[in-house]
Amino acid sequence: MSEPNPYADGEYQWGPGQGAGTPGYGYPQDATPGPGPYQAPAYQPTLPGGVVVPPQYPTGGAPSFAIGDISVVGDQILTPAGPMPLRGAVWNAMDLSRTEEKISTVGIVLACLFVAACGLGLLFLLMKEQQTTGFVQITVNSGGKHHSTMIPAVRPDTIHWAMAQINYARSLSV
Repeated sequence: MSEPNPYADGEYQWGPGQGAGTPGYGYPQDATPGPGPYQAPAYQPTLPGGVVVPPQYPTGGAPSFAIGDISVVGDQILTPAGPMPLRGAVWNAMDLSRTEEKISTVGIVLACLFVAACGLGLLFLLMKEQQTTGFVQITVNSGGKHHSTMIPAVRPDTIHWAMAQINYARSLSV
């Protein structure tokens, strides 16, 4: 297997042909637009897997606050949709969460164990647990742009925390 290929005639090389006018691999070397109204789009850097790198915006310092992927820095609102002016921004919050109350599993097990011993085991069925599911939706409109983000609701008072943040943002937007 260490012998050269007896069928090779010496002209063929591995890889694609790179003759004149044949495009190669890698980045284009000459990016001048051709004739006509069509202009090639600007180069957009990507991460592995073809994910587009989000644009980097200049920050004016540390964020005043952040709600989900919405940040307020200086006199701008930074979102994945782009920067928006803080002045005149309209903020809204909508509670899309719900809280369910049910008998806890521990209460059911203890009631089953102690109901045979005495009738007082049924009092364990009064043990309740609350579970909150859903989201709080935060939207901001400013400068002709709109952005919305969803905050997971982990407790029944998540909407109160979000409204406190929104009221602070409204005070900055005046």
